[in-house]
Amino acid sequence: MAIVGHGVDLARIPRFRRFVDEGKTAVLERLFTQAEREYAQSHKDPAAHFAVRFAAKEAFVKALGTGLRFGLSWQQIEVVRDDLGRPSLELSGRALEMMAEKGAMRSHLSYSHDGDYGVASVILED
Repeated sequence: MAIVGHGVDLARIPRFRRFVDEGKTAVLERLFTQAEREYAQSHKDPAAHFAVRFAAKEAFVKALGTGLRFGLSWQQIEVVRDDLGRPSLELSGRALEMMAEKGAMRSHLSYSHDGDYGVASVILED
């Protein structure tokens, strides 16, 4: 197995706190799936959970090497967690196609948040 892509992103939590506090639901609906919004909003500080999910999506498009182009949308990249809390990416539509075009068979996601920042790393493997 070889690494075919790697992306890292850092997101400022206060940016997402403003979206939540100011009721910018249109922005949150554009960036996050319904399940991601429900998960984040079920926590005391939803902004931290939004920030790491956004960082994960950005890290994924960086790992692809394309950015958000060629028909790719934020809704096609979803951060999910297993029963133990381990995060992973669930891809659909163009995101799934572009990953296959890159020659990647699987993705690996790690993220964390502390203070004002959320960080995520995505590795694509053949």
